[in-house]
Amino acid sequence: MRVMLRAHIDTQAGNEAIKTGAMPQAMKKLMDKVKPEAAYFGPSQGVRTCWMVFDMQDSAEMPPLLEGLFAELNAEIEISPVMNADELAKGLSRLTSAQR
Repeated sequence: MRVMLRAHIDTQAGNEAIKTGAMPQAMKKLMDKVKPEAAYFGPSQGVRTCWMVFDMQDSAEMPPLLEGLFAELNAEIEISPVMNADELAKGLSRLTSAQR
């Protein structure tokens, strides 16, 4: 299932990770694990934030994927199922035919 990860990175932990060089390592490690189809980085709600869209086969993947963000960056994380435009069209067509 395609999901979107949103991670708000704690400012103090992020500052320390930048000073020590751990921030780029943490992002690379995460990206190597999830192999995102898209990844974006910028401020949101006043803190450093990353958004990644990737395929998650099993919800049991969450602990090994996310623990580094919690432990190293004190991140607040949300994961939400998402669709691209083709998947939305497919889902809506199923909805329309189910209502007939």
